[in-house]
Amino acid sequence: MINYYHFRRLAMLGAILALCVVVLGAYVRLSDAGLGCPDWPGCYGALTVPQSEIAIQKAQEIFPHSTVETSKAWKEMAHRYLAGTLGLIVIALVAFGWRSKQHVRVSPLLPTALLLIIGFQAALGMWTVTMLLKPVIVSAHLIGGMTTLALLTWIAHRHWGSFNKSVAITPALKLWIRGAILILLAQIFLGGWTSTNYAALACTDFPTCHGVWVPTMDFKDAFHLVRELGQSANGGNLTLPALTAIQWVHRIGALITFIYLGSLALQLMKLPTFRKVAWLLLAGLTAQVSIGIANLILHLPLILAVAHNLGAALLVIIAIVINSKITESN
Repeated sequence: MINYYHFRRLAMLGAILALCVVVLGAYVRLSDAGLGCPDWPGCYGALTVPQSEIAIQKAQEIFPHSTVETSKAWKEMAHRYLAGTLGLIVIALVAFGWRSKQHVRVSPLLPTALLLIIGFQAALGMWTVTMLLKPVIVSAHLIGGMTTLALLTWIAHRHWGSFNKSVAITPALKLWIRGAILILLAQIFLGGWTSTNYAALACTDFPTCHGVWVPTMDFKDAFHLVRELGQSANGGNLTLPALTAIQWVHRIGALITFIYLGSLALQLMKLPTFRKVAWLLLAGLTAQVSIGIANLILHLPLILAVAHNLGAALLVIIAIVINSKITESN
């Protein structure tokens, strides 16, 4: 049983740490520190940030095309250290899960799959640096981080949360709850695509865009996935209509998400055992939309931009908890 108790504690620690990794990753990206270290997994050829004058000079000689900025490099390395620690926790979950598979409340295949996802996340992190912030890589890295958070939240809730066996959940409501995860992940991808293409301020008025409801847009270049940062499909500069299309679609996605999750929250409030989590969902959803609007009006202040990513992560946690609560325990 000792392996089970280790597994249980590590699952909660992993979920908390995954939330920290997601938010710190957003802070690194939004503060333009994503290329604070030009190599991977180290920084300028070392396991830590060059500090002394000699170390900085040596780093500059090895990477002549990069300027050593220690503040940005430390942000990037802090994120890597934290993500590395999370990887070690997941390795421990895999080991304890298989040793105590008769007692843990999830299949040991789940933490094993999670370990593979984290390995792929590490590769995406490397490609983010080596491919110079290519939008599809950075966006995929965001989705991978949210998926990691979702799976760790699921594992933690199966061991710490409560389940509502006595509540009659209709098949339609159950499908509605399951769909919330897909809606959220799709909207998070659109948000990541908006951010990684620097389209968040493509139009700064609200609720209209450039003073109209349907502005001039270029969807072909906007959602051409395999291209370099700031470039169109044919290699030219990404135009304002393309950037506008990215942000406008993100707005439409936000509206759909608000209606879908808001309606789900109101429906769940009718069930006494779900009332508290339904209020949390509605409050988180309202806060997220408010922060998104404030980011537009205030021209994307760093604290609000990071808070917007935190809000998305918290909505993922709430959606996973609701899904876990309607799933019978083994």
